[in-house]
Amino acid sequence: MKLWGGRFEKSTDFLVNDFNSSIRFDKRMYKQDIKGSIAHAKMLGKCEIIPMEDSELIVKTLGEILEDIENGKVDFLIDAEDIHMNIETILTQRIGEAGKRLHTGRSRNDQVALDIRMYLRDEVNEILQMIKSLCEVLLNLAKENTDTIMPGYTHLQKAQPITLAHHLCAYLEMFKRDTLRLKDCYKRINIMPLGSGALAGTTYPLDREFVAKELGFDSVTLNSLDGVSDRDFVIELSADLSIIMMHLSRFCEELILWNTNEFSFVEMDDSCSTGSSIMPQKKNPDVAELIRGKSGRVYGDLMSILTTMKGIPLAYNKDMQEDKECIFDAVDTIKLCIPVFTKMIDTLTFNKEKMEKGAGGGFTNATDAADYLVRKGIPFREAHEIIGKMVLYATKNNKSLDEFTMNEFKACSDKIEEDIYEAINLNTCVNNRKVIGGPSKTAVEDTIKKSEKFILENF
Repeated sequence: MKLWGGRFEKSTDFLVNDFNSSIRFDKRMYKQDIKGSIAHAKMLGKCEIIPMEDSELIVKTLGEILEDIENGKVDFLIDAEDIHMNIETILTQRIGEAGKRLHTGRSRNDQVALDIRMYLRDEVNEILQMIKSLCEVLLNLAKENTDTIMPGYTHLQKAQPITLAHHLCAYLEMFKRDTLRLKDCYKRINIMPLGSGALAGTTYPLDREFVAKELGFDSVTLNSLDGVSDRDFVIELSADLSIIMMHLSRFCEELILWNTNEFSFVEMDDSCSTGSSIMPQKKNPDVAELIRGKSGRVYGDLMSILTTMKGIPLAYNKDMQEDKECIFDAVDTIKLCIPVFTKMIDTLTFNKEKMEKGAGGGFTNATDAADYLVRKGIPFREAHEIIGKMVLYATKNNKSLDEFTMNEFKACSDKIEEDIYEAINLNTCVNNRKVIGGPSKTAVEDTIKKSEKFILENF
């Protein structure tokens, strides 16, 4: 007999029952559901809405049910539909009439809204710790590579020399923003909807603030319609996770390129690579490729929940059951990707000589040559044209700028002196860029210190 079956004369069709059930995926919220019910039962007893002895018995038995579930002694029933009805059914089987009083003053609508918020705030905290570990690995690698020169790119064409530390710190900034987004999203997750009822609250004198404090919420929702129908926090978290996956995917794309024979900037550790079933020489960057591929999966989860919610009128509708599989999948995928990505990064071997050699090609010091002429009194646009012609000449003669003779330099501009060679040296090009956020050693070391402070303050 369904707990809501009083109005019905026929039992639910087997196919409909199976279709309607969500226990297959929402059973993961058992801990949050029980904790929420314990707080609700305590409040019902405190407010004298149910007898205190029933409240205490419910709290005690729910604790026992939680322990039994975690010890594998409970089998959930599809016929009980969802985690909420499963827990209540077990409770009623164990203590009878007292168990039936638990649902006083609440609906499954506000109950599920409570559970998903509690579940997601726990997951956000776990993900934040994973991002912290990733940031710490990036920081350590950056500290080790403030002198490792490599080419910086635009349009995937060599542009200007930078350092590997500077490049790593660019991704560190992305993950710092991800951290702030998740922490900000947490604020909107951590608002308690219990007490909203099905949509119009309840006539019982509930103490919502008491329950919120018991469960660690910052505040309570202020509109019962919105309390049960709001899934903005699910969408927001899904968007935040999509951005994290985008950042991981961009980094993976670069590592895949750098791992090619054509670049040879990095070598993946054996522990994070796979081979080919037919080509014995292969060492494939499968971890990076899979993470890059899984970004599309998380994007799909975001699009799914957005599409589900776009046409739903107030208040609760069964469509909203679809929110859980989307966000659970996004969370699971992120939690799978970040640790393995962190290990892959931490075990990389960087070919520093190859990186510096790469920075020496492609005229990455051309901008510095133009800046040199500006310091000699030539307007930048004129200097730009002079160096452009110099690069054209060098290309036709298969040489780099630092291989020019002084006569060749003088043929381009009589302003050029012997100090041009120092000005276009790669180390000079990098370390003269001391502006905040630049690639010089002093600027990057300052960035690293600020990032260390960020980690201390935000985790």
